[in-house]
Amino acid sequence: MAFFPDVPVIKYEGPDSTNPLAFRHYNPAEKVDGKTMAEHLRFAVCYWHTLCGSGSDPFGPGTMSRPWDDQGGSPLDVALRRVDVMFELLAKLQVPFYCFHDRDIAPEEKTLAETNKTLDKVVAKLKQKQQETGVKLLWGTANLFSNPRFVHGASTSCNADVFAYAAAQVKKALEVTKELGGTNYVFWGGREGYHNLYNTDLKREFDHLAKFLHMAVDYRNKIGLDAQFLIEPKPKEPTTHQYDSDAAACMAFLRTYGLEKEFKFNLETNHATLAGHSMFHEMTYAASYGMLGSIDANRGDELIGWDTDQFPTNLYTTTQMMLVILNAGGLGRGGLNFDAKVRRESFEPVDLFHAHIGGMDAFAQGLKIASAIRKDGLLSKFVKDRYSSWDAGIGADIESGKATFESLEAYMLQKGDAEKNTSGRQEMLENIVNRYIK
Repeated sequence: MAFFPDVPVIKYEGPDSTNPLAFRHYNPAEKVDGKTMAEHLRFAVCYWHTLCGSGSDPFGPGTMSRPWDDQGGSPLDVALRRVDVMFELLAKLQVPFYCFHDRDIAPEEKTLAETNKTLDKVVAKLKQKQQETGVKLLWGTANLFSNPRFVHGASTSCNADVFAYAAAQVKKALEVTKELGGTNYVFWGGREGYHNLYNTDLKREFDHLAKFLHMAVDYRNKIGLDAQFLIEPKPKEPTTHQYDSDAAACMAFLRTYGLEKEFKFNLETNHATLAGHSMFHEMTYAASYGMLGSIDANRGDELIGWDTDQFPTNLYTTTQMMLVILNAGGLGRGGLNFDAKVRRESFEPVDLFHAHIGGMDAFAQGLKIASAIRKDGLLSKFVKDRYSSWDAGIGADIESGKATFESLEAYMLQKGDAEKNTSGRQEMLENIVNRYIK
């Protein structure tokens, strides 16, 4: 059965196309800097917003018309039907990867044993569809935030039984990720944080979070799961203060607890802006330390102070992101996952295609623009020249460790004053980037 009978396979028609169900910039086979667009971008569709989202918000119930859910049946029947929907969507979008939380793909039952049994039935069908289509799992993860048992957190809960339940749930999710050949596994601390320090033992919760992640590393190695572990930073919502607030906080945590060699970051645009950063900043920071792992590709609404998870359409943002990715040598086993949802007002199934097409085109165009900027070398030359005082003389002595306070004092006493600064040329550089945005 076709769930999108009126939607064809989405094909590349070029920049002049006015067909809303065609790519204008994303051509999977087109080569940029020696690799195809498909290899550079490694797009993925998320299970939660795409198939499970209903369009509900704090002020009203869902608005989405989803024929695959309207057909009824048991929760397991719906879950199995959604597998077919996902793989039809992936095929028509020509997307090679997908991502999920365990509770996205299968319902939670009365006990953990029953839940795992139901999950296994859905995983068997997912594996069959992957074998039939060649689609792969970019990453799996466990939902440790929706069930009321996680009201105080999961690995940071004040209730030791909740920690134990979360560990059992992640153990199973790791096994599922291995069964499906997932190349990554994500940890997002949805409720790992606090609302009020009057009732919180902060240090103890950090220690417990670290113990949990060490256990996960041990089990990954024990079962031979060949997957990169990823931490996903987010500063707030649902907790007032989340422990994984941004890339820098996560880096400090990982180094403090000896986990920095086991994890990289899964960065999200909307999370970056909630942290008061640009995605350009978060990605540059992560890449600087070799921690750039994967991307949740979306955007927020600058007029709204919460996580709106909209599809990415801003060419400046996608260009900046692709500049960082290209400069870092690519995403490796990571990818660009559309952790994004259609708007409440966009409730028809075809809107899912319009949304993904727009996001894929935005990144394809950003890739081409970033490649052209790098090829011309104007930005990189400016940065190199700006820091040239560090390449020889006193700058090189400082960086190499030869300089001391005493030697630097002697140097400046002899010289008298520092060389005059030169302009940072911010406006000129922004104008240069504008040349490429077409």
